[in-house]
Amino acid sequence: MAFDPDAAAATGSGLFGLPYAPDAARFVVLPVPFDATTSYRDGTRHGPAAVLEASRQVDLFDLDFGKPYERGIAMIAPSDPGPRRIAALNRAARRLAVPIIRAGGHLEGRRALKRNLSGVNARCAEMNDLVERTVRELLAKGKVPIVLGGDHSTPFGAIKAYAEKYPGLGILHIDAHADLRESYEGFEWSHASIMYNVVRRLGGRGVANLVQVGLRDVGEREVRMIEESAAEGPVRISAFFDVRTRARLHAGESWSKICDEIVACLPDPVYLSVDIDGFDPILCPSTGTPVPGGLSMNEFFELLRALGRAGRRVVGGDLNEVAPDPREPRSRWEGDWNANVGARVLYKIIGACAVSTEP
Repeated sequence: MAFDPDAAAATGSGLFGLPYAPDAARFVVLPVPFDATTSYRDGTRHGPAAVLEASRQVDLFDLDFGKPYERGIAMIAPSDPGPRRIAALNRAARRLAVPIIRAGGHLEGRRALKRNLSGVNARCAEMNDLVERTVRELLAKGKVPIVLGGDHSTPFGAIKAYAEKYPGLGILHIDAHADLRESYEGFEWSHASIMYNVVRRLGGRGVANLVQVGLRDVGEREVRMIEESAAEGPVRISAFFDVRTRARLHAGESWSKICDEIVACLPDPVYLSVDIDGFDPILCPSTGTPVPGGLSMNEFFELLRALGRAGRRVVGGDLNEVAPDPREPRSRWEGDWNANVGARVLYKIIGACAVSTEP
């Protein structure tokens, strides 16, 4: 029977109800069920499974991007060796991380916790290596890999692989947080340090620019790093703080104009890194570190349109920090609001890639 994109998805079907296997798909979603260092509340490790369930309710025709599903979209099965290994690493790292988090990262004179910290950092590094290796292999096959976390530490390996393939890469980072902390609670690969690691480890090695949108919870040293980036490089950081953007909107500027200004800061090509907490928390109430304010869905859509207006190629991306409602059992995730929103954001990320990457 021919596939009908307007029909209801079958129970147990693939991502977005599509009939593709990863080998036959252009877009391959890599689930990374990892949230070892999440400090406020965990649960984002369940994001990939919940988004997969919710994705079957997404209509496949997109008013902005047409029919991205025709290029083939599939998710690597959570039961595959890679995701299973990541889940095992997360369980081990989370057990070690919890007492450190409870101590607020204060480890002076606490040798047992210092050993725990080394164990967490080692397991995070192994997760990074596994993601990098998988993404590099998919890129070599002509696929467009998309990371689906997990917490926002998960895409470092993917960004590293993309930066090698696309030197001069610009990162469009949507987040409530700058994620520019050298470490957080001692964790070298913290979810709060992803962009610090990108800038310090990949600057001059493929990543040229970082543009941040939706920021509203930032540390003083993070702001200083942003301000000094123009002079000290190697990655120029352009930050669009939510409170300042809102002030401009209240003064009568259009969001479309601001989006064009944001995109003008980006080189070509562009990698899109989305933390769901960059959105208004009414859209993602169960995410690990929700913050009042943030983007609406339509503001996100307009930002993607601005990339198209400017002719920027979106070559890849990630979505992180989607966490299903912890009050609901896994058997009821099919109605989870967080995953519902996350599935639609994921489809838009794929759509933006589909219209701007070569077949």
